[in-house]
Amino acid sequence: MRHPPRLSALLAGAALTMASTALAVVGTASGAAAAPPCTVDYRVVGEWAGGFQGSVTVTNNSAALSSWSLGFDFPAGQKISQGWGGKWSQSGTTATAVNESWNGSLGTGASATAGFIASWAGANTAPTSFTLNGTACNVDPGPDPTPTPTPTSPTPTPTPTDPTDPPDPVSGAPELSVAGTRLTDQNGATRRLLGVNRSGGEFMCVQGHGIFDGPVDDASVRAIADWKANTVRIPLNEECWLGLDNIKPEYRGTNYINAVKGLVDRVLAHGMTPIVELHWTYGQYTGNSAGCSDIHASCQKPMPNAQYTPAFWTSVADTFKNDRRVVLDLFNEPYPDRATSTTAQAWSCWRDGGTCPGIGYEVAGMQDLLDAVRATGARNLVLVPGIAYSNDLSQWLSHRPTDPAGNLAAAWHVYNFNTCSNETCWDSTLAPVAAQVPLVAGEIGENTCGHGFIDRVMKWFDDRGLSYLGWTWNTWNCSSGPALITSYDGTPTAFGIGLRDHLRALN
Repeated sequence: MRHPPRLSALLAGAALTMASTALAVVGTASGAAAAPPCTVDYRVVGEWAGGFQGSVTVTNNSAALSSWSLGFDFPAGQKISQGWGGKWSQSGTTATAVNESWNGSLGTGASATAGFIASWAGANTAPTSFTLNGTACNVDPGPDPTPTPTPTSPTPTPTPTDPTDPPDPVSGAPELSVAGTRLTDQNGATRRLLGVNRSGGEFMCVQGHGIFDGPVDDASVRAIADWKANTVRIPLNEECWLGLDNIKPEYRGTNYINAVKGLVDRVLAHGMTPIVELHWTYGQYTGNSAGCSDIHASCQKPMPNAQYTPAFWTSVADTFKNDRRVVLDLFNEPYPDRATSTTAQAWSCWRDGGTCPGIGYEVAGMQDLLDAVRATGARNLVLVPGIAYSNDLSQWLSHRPTDPAGNLAAAWHVYNFNTCSNETCWDSTLAPVAAQVPLVAGEIGENTCGHGFIDRVMKWFDDRGLSYLGWTWNTWNCSSGPALITSYDGTPTAFGIGLRDHLRALN
């Protein structure tokens, strides 16, 4: 959100992607004494009229490979239009995915996942035969060449395992990685980020009131976990983190950093994923939709600044780079589109920064911030928002920053008063993004003190296996902003009841 109730008006962002979740998998042949040379898990992860999204995971059960080529035949005339995780091609019914430069090594027991978008008509029958470098997968490789044991020394037949069974998720907060359009943990299990925002760290310190708005002790964090949330997003202030002189000493620098680290540790202790996010930044902006005229980090600015924000992310990434359970969210709600005269200028400013029309300070673009994070060696999952207060992802794919770690997801915000706040917009602008990268709705909410709107958002996201977080776990008057609770023991507002009951129903 743009402002907490302590300041002035409320502004925000919007949601995610794809189609009805379905599953088609291929099992292994039974009765073999040895594992197949390779096994393949084929899934339809989203389907709509005339099209679908597929995912193929191949596991190499033989000698290590330095490169790989996965092949299979579509039985019903399906045609691939785009893909990721491999170089895709199709000749007739035969589809082929060849490794990318970054995932060519496939050791014994190792797996690689590639995804694609394809068309279908009449039927969407799953392939039944697969090859890895020309060798048939999911089939008996033949009898074991070792001598047959004598009748007096029988060897128990091992129970065959089904490689198509989804892996068990790790316990506690996961180390998240991007696998095509999914977020996965260390075991390769698909994970969704479902939870709440915990506002306060972005505004209390700069206003001189403290570090957090309300308690962030173990009991208050346990109350979030009791809603069956698995994620907590923590907004931050760059001046407070960097310890600039305009912030009271007790609320800046080391004191602020240690308070944030303490909250992150408590979130992790309760098995939840912490997302640390940059909310308020330095830089004077008095143009269209300005939240304040202050040069300091006392409101949401249209873009981060080149003077301090890269240094902020260098410090934050250094702090958390050794714990990949922590997710990094680059910037709350960019709105260069309100300052610049064209959409092309807005997206160019968003990615590349520099001198942006309508913004009076030197801008740090999303590529600059991502580069600052990766330069520290941090490989944590990074969320990158769109423009229009994170509600517009229409050109996110064509402007997305380059990530050498390959661990990037798109972030989107939605409220009932945003432009992209209906299923038609979600289908047309979000679904294409979610067809290529994981998509996280970092903020969902409504200003009605009810939950009818977020019920629609959550259904759309659930149908597509996507992630979302409610704004916000603070005891504000819900008529002035989407407050989820009336007490830090977890007592919900009428708005919060919708999110709480939905999260509990999912678990």
